[in-house]
Amino acid sequence: MTSKLLASLAAIATLSIGAAIAAPVNYTLPEETAAFKPGPNLDVVQSNCSGCHSADYIKTQPQGEKFKKDFWQAEVTKMIKVYGAPIDQADVGKIVEYLSATY
Repeated sequence: MTSKLLASLAAIATLSIGAAIAAPVNYTLPEETAAFKPGPNLDVVQSNCSGCHSADYIKTQPQGEKFKKDFWQAEVTKMIKVYGAPIDQADVGKIVEYLSATY
């Protein structure tokens, strides 16, 4: 049992040293080629969505009048439930309204 404990402690120490000397990862994001369109609730969308999504990404989503509001409602719900987006429930309707009217 002592040898297993020593082996475990040695492995933890090795991993800890490796993590301590690992170099940070630096990267440069590409420049934005699109901007969020002006409209009611733009500030809510920017504060909730732009931390993870560029305006380019949102612009590439399916467009068209049929089921537009339902599509964006489903997308915002997915961001919250599947991806854990920290969107306040009071902002959901505002985001859906903005995206439905703008894209």
